[in-house]
Amino acid sequence: MNRELTRPAIAWFRRDLRLHDHPALVAAISSRTAVVPLYVVDPVLVGGRFASPNRTWILLGSLAALRSSLRERGSDLVIRVGDPGQVVPALARDIGAEAVYVSRDHAPYGRARDRDVASALAAADVVWHPRRGVLVHEPDEVRTATGGAFSVYSPFRRAWGRLERRPILPAPDVVPPLPDGLLRLSGGAGAIPSLDELGLGRGPSADPALLPEPGESAARRRLERWLASGVTQYAEHRDRMDLIDGTSRLSADLHLGLLSAAEVVDRVVATGGEDGRRAFTNELVWREFYAHVLFHQPGVRTAAFRPELEHLPWSQDEAAFQAWADGRTGYPIVDAAMRQMATTGWMHNRARMIAASFLTKDLLIDWRRGEAHFMRHLVDGDVASNNGGWQWSASTGTDPQPYFRIFNPILQGRRFDPAGDYVRRFVPELAHVPPARIHAPWEMTDLEQAAAGCLIGIDYPAPIVDHGDARARALAFYEAARRAP
Repeated sequence: MNRELTRPAIAWFRRDLRLHDHPALVAAISSRTAVVPLYVVDPVLVGGRFASPNRTWILLGSLAALRSSLRERGSDLVIRVGDPGQVVPALARDIGAEAVYVSRDHAPYGRARDRDVASALAAADVVWHPRRGVLVHEPDEVRTATGGAFSVYSPFRRAWGRLERRPILPAPDVVPPLPDGLLRLSGGAGAIPSLDELGLGRGPSADPALLPEPGESAARRRLERWLASGVTQYAEHRDRMDLIDGTSRLSADLHLGLLSAAEVVDRVVATGGEDGRRAFTNELVWREFYAHVLFHQPGVRTAAFRPELEHLPWSQDEAAFQAWADGRTGYPIVDAAMRQMATTGWMHNRARMIAASFLTKDLLIDWRRGEAHFMRHLVDGDVASNNGGWQWSASTGTDPQPYFRIFNPILQGRRFDPAGDYVRRFVPELAHVPPARIHAPWEMTDLEQAAAGCLIGIDYPAPIVDHGDARARALAFYEAARRAP
């Protein structure tokens, strides 16, 4: 190709806010003399059903970091706010673009958006170039022996593991400059909006000091630390909520594409420690599994994967839901989990399962309410993973595990936070409760409560339900649904 005669291309960033291992960006650079890196802040995504000041704060900071990295390489990041279906074709027209390069989006909204944009571009004779880059393996690659989609994790994992992974691409040293006249023709590079301008308030709901540092460089530092000191012991430590460094904390980086999932898998596989490597890779495969399920079964966004459990008569107990959301259930491990999320914008995965089981099984409250609450707060809130996790906990999803899997919050706490350090970190009222009582503080005598400075029912709530009674109710609840015609 005579690069001197080509018109510019747009490299449209979405959930791939990085320069390392970016197939769409590399393809755009390799074929064009001028490339326009673009990000469109879509009001439907940042202010829609799952609006989140925490997640958007990370997004906006990561856009600033990406802009800085592009400027270091001779380019810039063009920022626009609006409907991509209008913004992208308009920019392509303004700069005379010949092509738009993107990483494929597999979520239902993203797929519909991309069909509309690609159609509008085709009408203007602009070529649409989708590339891989969000997942390790595409949804049309991991198939059953008969060509269908998997709905159970274990066979999916085996099929996923048999596929060859694509090569990892280096970050470009230089990015072609923006085309002449862009500032004059299309309104300049554009400013990164604030949370306030997007209608999300003046700051994140979590403590900004406890949120992860935004941007690709910070994400890569987190990855290096994890590979150096965490992944080899992951199999032993991953469920321990009391261990600060027991998990990778890379979930937000993977969600926004600050790290390439393919690169993370490659780096983990090359790291020593067989058990830790295998256990961590399996968790990354869970992420892919839920993305594939959503691709093939988009109805799970709002409905149970198992249709026979779609119309369960969920409780409408608003006081119980609010106690759960506020971390005031009287069960310390549940309350610590909910307060960790409120304070830091993140929750340990074991804690997510415990909190979700409590809402759906102990309180019999619709999983969709919990799903939405998590999405409002989590910096790593991913539609596919969050939905899959909640449906797993509610026994309405793909998992063949029976409905009588009901987590006991007392036993879970004693097993995965044995000394109560996790609880004390986020539930300070219980700071002086001894380890033997920390996960069932209502069992303290009056003298023990006085010594701990924590009177149950006054300083810390009594349990809002009895777990034994709640378990019996849940079993009857699901059994009735199974037997319904």
